[in-house]
Amino acid sequence: MDKKKLMLLLGAMVIAIGTAMAARSIFAGASAPRAEAAVPQGPKVLVAQRALPVGTIITADSVAFQAWPKQMIQDAYFIDGEADMSKLLGTVVRYPVTAGQPVTQGALVAPGDRGFLAAALGAGMRAVTISVSQKTGVGGFVFPGDHVDLVLTQTVRTQDGGDTLKASETILRNIRVLATDTSTETETVDGKTVVKGFRTVTLEVTPKIGEKIAVAQTIGTLSLSLRSLADNQSELDQAIASGTVKVPTGVSKEEEDKLLSQAMNRPVEGGATFVTGGDVSRFQRRTMGAAKPPAPTTAYAPASMGSRPATVVTVSGPVVRVTRGKVTSAEPVGKN
Repeated sequence: MDKKKLMLLLGAMVIAIGTAMAARSIFAGASAPRAEAAVPQGPKVLVAQRALPVGTIITADSVAFQAWPKQMIQDAYFIDGEADMSKLLGTVVRYPVTAGQPVTQGALVAPGDRGFLAAALGAGMRAVTISVSQKTGVGGFVFPGDHVDLVLTQTVRTQDGGDTLKASETILRNIRVLATDTSTETETVDGKTVVKGFRTVTLEVTPKIGEKIAVAQTIGTLSLSLRSLADNQSELDQAIASGTVKVPTGVSKEEEDKLLSQAMNRPVEGGATFVTGGDVSRFQRRTMGAAKPPAPTTAYAPASMGSRPATVVTVSGPVVRVTRGKVTSAEPVGKN
C-alpha cells in the first residue's frame, strides 16, 4: 500500500471516531422522554372512597365525584351536577362496592323503600329502638352510621327500702346507629349538616344484646355515649395484635376488607365499667350498706312428758334468748 492510500485510510478513521464521540455526547445530554398518563376526559361520576360492604350507610366521606372516561359512562352512574348528594346521604348499600368503583343507582336503597332496614342490617343482626331525650341523646349530634356506647343509670335500693345507691355503668359498646326517630337521612343546608333533636334511636344489635336492652330499659335510664372513629381502628389493631381477630392467609384484598369491616362494626358486651355516687360526691354512698338484721323470731319447743313447762327460744341477730318457764337467758351464737 502506497503512502497516499494510507493517509486517506487514517483520515477516514479519525473522522469516524470523531463522529461517534459527537453523537454520544448529543444523546447523553438529551433529557429522557417523560411518560405522561392520560387524564380521563369526561364528566365526574360518584365512586366509592373505600370498600363499601352490604349494609353500609352512605356518609359524606364514603363517596366522592371523580372524573371518568366519557366512553365508559353508563346510565346507572350518578353524574356530578345531575345527582342530588343530599338525597344520597343516608342511603344503604345493597350490593358490595369496591374502592374506586363507580356507585350505581341499583346498588343503593333509599329510606322508605321496601326492604331498606333489612338491607341495612348485617347477617345475624337485629334492629331495636330505644327512647332518648335531648340530654341522653348527645344533644342530637348522633347520626345514622355513628357508633355509640350504651350507659345505664339506676338507683339501687336495699330490700327494706332504706339506703339507696346511685350507679351508672357502660353496659354495651360499639353499637351502630341505624336511624334516629324514623329517619336515616341527614339534612344539609348551605353545605352544613343541620342538627335536629330526636326521641328514638334504632340500633343494630345481636339477638342476645337486643334482649339485654329490653331489660335495661325497665331498670333505669339509657343514655348514648358517642364514640370516636379512631376508637374502632385502635381496638381493631389491638384485636389483630392479640389474635382475637384473624385474617386467613391467601384471601383477596376485597375479602380482607370485608372481614375487617365486620370486626370493626361488631357490638361489644361484657367488661362493663361503672361509677357510683361515692365516686362523684363524698356525700353519696360508694357501696350498698349492710342489710339490717332479720326481725326476731320466736320458736316454741314442746315440753317433755311431765310437769316441766314448754321452752320458748327467741332468736335476734347473733344472740339467742332461751326461756325456761319464767327464767330467760341470752346466749350468744357460737357459745358452747
